[in-house]
Amino acid sequence: MDIKEYIVIAIAINAGKTILGIYNSDVDLKLDQSPLTLADRKSHYIIKNKISQTKLPILSKEGRKVSYQHRRIWSKYWLVDPLDGTKEFIKKNGEFTVNIALIENSKPVMGVVYSPVLDILYVGAEELSAFRIKQASELLKYLTLINDWRNYAESLPLLSTINIFRIVVSRSHLTKETLEFINSIRDQHSEIELISKGSSLKLCLIAEGYADIYPRFAPTMEWDTATGHAIINATEGKVCQADENNKESLLNPKFIAGAFNVDEKRINNHGR
Repeated sequence: MDIKEYIVIAIAINAGKTILGIYNSDVDLKLDQSPLTLADRKSHYIIKNKISQTKLPILSKEGRKVSYQHRRIWSKYWLVDPLDGTKEFIKKNGEFTVNIALIENSKPVMGVVYSPVLDILYVGAEELSAFRIKQASELLKYLTLINDWRNYAESLPLLSTINIFRIVVSRSHLTKETLEFINSIRDQHSEIELISKGSSLKLCLIAEGYADIYPRFAPTMEWDTATGHAIINATEGKVCQADENNKESLLNPKFIAGAFNVDEKRINNHGR
């Protein structure tokens, strides 16, 4: 891990702690969504101000008004979702994250996902592999050396002995097309389990190896998926039917993500 990864880890955790302070307020978010806006903006500014020391451009969901003519020349930049899972934030189910990805030559090469409520950090990079760290905010208080993080990390993917074929689906955006897809593959598996999850935690379950595939046919944006995509790549998993990043339209195509132990041809055959 180099200094860049360490900086991003600290930034993601600190942004998440700020979000958590707002999230834990007594406001009923279903009636008053101003705390959501505040949390999103505060997280954005923390990330923007701290990550600027890397001297790389930043494309953030909260500050996304960067013209394609301007960003099309970027060969390397940060892609940020300061609060992924706004519906989960409002529902107060805890399934929201801070997402920071490094994009190089239109590919996600590093991803950091931090879950403030779970206090779990996911990191993945081409030269780094992937890992998960629990109690991340506590460790941030004591770890001063970059490589110390690896001493507290669990390497991904985790080994699983469960023979059930697990499909992770969106908790808030489960579409008819996704359900039809699931029904179309039921006869290929002796047993299927659906796991509902919000935000980029769905992609993290694929990186863990806890779930086998994640079909996503509802709209997503690049900042929703780039971090998880990078982490999955670092586990030798795959994301099929995914376009390159930094397109003129930041809307993603439909895709299916698969864990390390799922054959790529099998994923492609499952696709539309």
